[in-house]
Amino acid sequence: MDLAEHLRLSGGALKNWFIAQLQDSLAIGILWLIGLYIIRVPWAPLWALLGALFQFVPQIGAVLGVIGPVLVAMFKWGDWEHPLYVLILYAVIAVVDGFLLQPYLMKRTAKVPMWASILVPIALGFAIPFWGVLLAPPLLAIVYAYRARFTDNDLKTLP
Repeated sequence: MDLAEHLRLSGGALKNWFIAQLQDSLAIGILWLIGLYIIRVPWAPLWALLGALFQFVPQIGAVLGVIGPVLVAMFKWGDWEHPLYVLILYAVIAVVDGFLLQPYLMKRTAKVPMWASILVPIALGFAIPFWGVLLAPPLLAIVYAYRARFTDNDLKTLP
């Protein structure tokens, strides 16, 4: 393999990862929009859009996306129940995203197995606290692109 082929393979893997990330952000935005409409939080489309955009920021993005709806719910109703509903919605979305959406989209788009997209960010998060979680998904996409490339070549050379 020459340098151009390495760049093409890595670039294609990163493109697939980015597409999966865009799809994940769109799905998170839709989940936020539906949930915030059900809870009747003011400016639900704005908070859903911000939640989708913040989905690109690892670790702190989802937290940034929940601050606005919690504050608006707190100021509008003046009780603790409505902000709690928003936090429950956040927890449900985080679980659905972390254990279902992201692994499924990574498997479908970047050809990364679901088990790897769940376990590797956790392992790299322990090994390299902030950067491990940040770099795990694109690195997985590249590793599995190379794996598929070399597996395809091995199959072609068999008699």
